[in-house]
Amino acid sequence: MKAGESDSLDEGRQAFRAKRWSEAVRLLATAEEHSPLAPEDYEALTTARFLTSPDQSGAEIMGASSQILLERGDVPRAARAAFWASATYGRLGEVAAGSGWNARGRRLLEDAGIEDCVERGYLLAPTAFAAMHASDFNAVFRLVGEISAVARRFGDVGLLAFVRQVEGRSRLLQGDVQGGMAILDEMMLTPTTTEISPLIVGQIFCFAIHTAHEFHDFGRAREWTAAIERWCLAQPDLDMYRGECQLHRAHVLQLGGDWRGASEQVGLACRAFLRPPPHPAAGFALYEQGELHRLAGRYSEAEQAFAEAAAHGHPVQPGLALLRLGQDRLDAANASIRRALAENRDPVARAGILPAVVEIMLAVGDLETATGATTELLQIAAQVRSEYLQALAAHAEGATLLATGQADEALAALRRAAATWQRLNAAYQAAQTRVLVGRACRELGDEDAARLEIEGARQAFATLGAEPAMRRAVGLLVPSGRDLPAGLTSREAELLALLATGKTNRAIAGQLFISEKTVARHVSNIFNKLGVSSRAAAAAYALKHDLA
Repeated sequence: MKAGESDSLDEGRQAFRAKRWSEAVRLLATAEEHSPLAPEDYEALTTARFLTSPDQSGAEIMGASSQILLERGDVPRAARAAFWASATYGRLGEVAAGSGWNARGRRLLEDAGIEDCVERGYLLAPTAFAAMHASDFNAVFRLVGEISAVARRFGDVGLLAFVRQVEGRSRLLQGDVQGGMAILDEMMLTPTTTEISPLIVGQIFCFAIHTAHEFHDFGRAREWTAAIERWCLAQPDLDMYRGECQLHRAHVLQLGGDWRGASEQVGLACRAFLRPPPHPAAGFALYEQGELHRLAGRYSEAEQAFAEAAAHGHPVQPGLALLRLGQDRLDAANASIRRALAENRDPVARAGILPAVVEIMLAVGDLETATGATTELLQIAAQVRSEYLQALAAHAEGATLLATGQADEALAALRRAAATWQRLNAAYQAAQTRVLVGRACRELGDEDAARLEIEGARQAFATLGAEPAMRRAVGLLVPSGRDLPAGLTSREAELLALLATGKTNRAIAGQLFISEKTVARHVSNIFNKLGVSSRAAAAAYALKHDLA
């Protein structure tokens, strides 16, 4: 090897160790052009190429590497590259291709007569994942034990962490939340305490954070997202896993109230995932984009994002049903949320739908279904023991109690929810709960406290850019009873402000957590006090007297 070639190789190795992936690709590829690299160096070149490529190209890179490593006589490394081709195709939802590459990796070892090597443990891992997805937990734990023994025998910490995440998630799926999360906590420490392959680090981070979101553990999701963000920032030319990092970051920003930042991150994730061929997570990213549009009141953009998410195979509930509720299309909201709940039997999945069920059922006046959904949500929250889920359940309980005239009990539940939202720094959810706290205070005759709570919520909604929620809060900020004209009560003035926006009796009933019959009685009283005979005339009176 000539001096220049040797320099490229040495510098390429240094760049790889320093995680300067693009530089490593350039230098190692230059060395490869002059003379075929040794298998270990070619594996490093492949890893760097993989990390600087989009997910959609990663499987092809690993497949080609497997063939070249086989030609260069390193069967174990060829089998491991086949495993990574298999794993990447699996992440992209291409099951047949993933299965084929895994079978090829096993065959390479068998044909070479290699019976005991760490690569056999890697190639067995997809079987453990398949057993987990099939809920065959006896098989999962047997396979985890077998693969873990291989990892320990060969001192491969990365393989051990990779397979134990399957054990953690399986325990969660069995209902052992504490045990499952403890395993994932330990696995998330591995990349920070041990030098392991960045291929495995990215897999562990994405798997664990996705699981935290699915089980509504946003405390862990926030902490783990910060860890993967630090990992990504230290590797600015990293492309692989970048979209997942952006999507997880968007979740954290949205919960914390930085909706602009969340929108930017979701937009970046959408662009990454929609590169042809589209990534399986493209639909999820589009759904999250739709949710941000919906909350901000950009309903046409939300409609389009949900339609694109559906086109990519992602469920659009409960977001679409809540969009219909915001558009006052109560029948459509009612029908779609009922269907979505009926189609989901898994308790954790239902927990993501039940809060919307409660909100929509209260809006349409179905207190029985709202109460049943609240009870189920409280039960799931007690089992899962997620603070976020417990706050959602307490909020739903407060809203349902308020709708059934139990303001004292409602206030107690809402205070519990508010305290949790504050701990989680969940700005929008906290403001939503403050509105209900204000309504409960108003029902109990404490108008000063009611106005303080609702005004605080209004300001929070304005800061977030939550236009629909802000407008609803403004409608609740009516003058106190002594300042009202025509002998209107605070409740009547509140209802008149909503009537002036064009809302139907049904929509008003849902927003105020009262029955349509009660709304009709209030409307009749308002007409009599104002001396008008139509909703248009009542609305004009409200505008003239600054009641709307």
